[in-house]
Amino acid sequence: MAEVSVIGAGSWGSALASVLCKNGHNTVLWSHRQSQVDQLNETRENDKLPGVKLPQELVFTASLEEAVTNKDLIVLAVPSTAARETAHKMQGLLAPHQRIVTVAKGIEEHTLMTQCEIIEDELPDAIVGVLSGPSHAEEVVEGLPTLVVAGARDRMLALLTQEVFMNESFRVYVSPDVKGIELGGSLKNVIALAAGMSDGLGFGDNAKAALITRGVKEITSLAVAMGGQFETVNGLTGIGDLIVTCSSRHSRNRKAGVYIGQGMEVHKAMEEVHMVVEGVYSAKSALALGQKYGVELPIIEQVNAVLFDGASPQLAVENLMTRNKKAESEVLSWNS
Repeated sequence: MAEVSVIGAGSWGSALASVLCKNGHNTVLWSHRQSQVDQLNETRENDKLPGVKLPQELVFTASLEEAVTNKDLIVLAVPSTAARETAHKMQGLLAPHQRIVTVAKGIEEHTLMTQCEIIEDELPDAIVGVLSGPSHAEEVVEGLPTLVVAGARDRMLALLTQEVFMNESFRVYVSPDVKGIELGGSLKNVIALAAGMSDGLGFGDNAKAALITRGVKEITSLAVAMGGQFETVNGLTGIGDLIVTCSSRHSRNRKAGVYIGQGMEVHKAMEEVHMVVEGVYSAKSALALGQKYGVELPIIEQVNAVLFDGASPQLAVENLMTRNKKAESEVLSWNS
């Protein structure tokens, strides 16, 4: 039995806290709002997961000090945009070499840092890893089969994360490729916005398949250029996460893209989703990383044009379809 805290009481944090409790671990779920803690204590339901009762053993708190003191593992489940602020608040509260696993997906715009890099920047003494993969909270909390990857440069942290989370419906693999895992998880949200726009425009299955496939190409090219591994991007945290985020009714990024494709303004689409649309916050960072590492990212470039430059989704598709003629792969060649 481990002492674990989950920092962030959104749908994903609540679902993971439920998994940990059901696995027999002493689990604390932290919210920055006392009003939410009071509501959770009263109803044991998160309004983001309607109809789901959270375990009776799960402890709720609004005290960050209480949540992070004397823990074997801290799971940071706040939105990517709140990672730095939350990690900063944890300074001075942690045990030496505290093990922390982030489950958010996003790249910080002004620093181009991943979530692990942000935590390490704020908490340099901590041992940091990531848990990622195709895993919607709505299905995990219901106990539907889910496969994810625990990534860490520290092997013992990866194995601890695997040990505390894994059960008969939540399978956890381990990997040392933190960079590849984080880039796959962050960039797929931007591609999912494009897939949603395609659906909103009514373009059908052919266009969706093309966006997913060429999205894999963009994610892989950038991740490998930045030191990630090809095998990682072609695994659960790359292709797997991309497929589910581009196609699922639970996907907030796809849903926002659908609204935008139907003509809704970007800020209205984000409001309509009622949850943080991580891809919007990672889009500029992804494009900046592409420019920094000399990687061509045509889909991500057009998503940025729609989100921030006022381009219409129709024009973005036209720009993609009328690009210069190219071979599908630069690696393949004719013998003569």
